[in-house]
Amino acid sequence: MADTTTTPAKGSATGGATGGVRTLLRLEGAALAAACMVFYSYFEGSWWMFALLLLAPDLSFLGYLAGPRAGAAAYNAAHAAIIPMLLGIFAMVMPSALAMHLSLIWCAHIGIDRALGYGLKYDAGFTFTHLGRIGRAAKT
Repeated sequence: MADTTTTPAKGSATGGATGGVRTLLRLEGAALAAACMVFYSYFEGSWWMFALLLLAPDLSFLGYLAGPRAGAAAYNAAHAAIIPMLLGIFAMVMPSALAMHLSLIWCAHIGIDRALGYGLKYDAGFTFTHLGRIGRAAKT
C-alpha cells in the first residue's frame, strides 16, 4: 500500500468533492452567506461590526504555526457551522442581539469561504479540503 500521508494522490487521502457535487457545495455556501446577510440586515446589525469581524475566523490560521494537524484542527473548529449555529440558537433562546449578530457574521464567513472553494481542512496540509485541493497545486 502506498504511503499517502505526505502527498496524497488525487482524491485518495483527502476525499475532496469533485464535479457537480463540488459545485453544489459551493452554491450552498453562497446561499448560506446571502441568507446570513439578509438576516443580519433584518436583525439590524451594524455593518461596521460585520465588516470588522467578517475575517475574524481566519485567525485560526495561526494554528498552522504548530503544524498541519494542529492547524487543521484550529481551522476546522473555526469553520464548522455547528458552533455559530448553536450560538444563534442561544441568541434566540436568551434573547441576545449581540450573539445573533456574531452568529450571522460567523456563518456568513463560512458561507463565503465555501463559495470560494475553501473547505474544511485535512491533516495532509492547508491545500487539502473537503471541497478538493486549493491553490496552485490544484491546477496540476
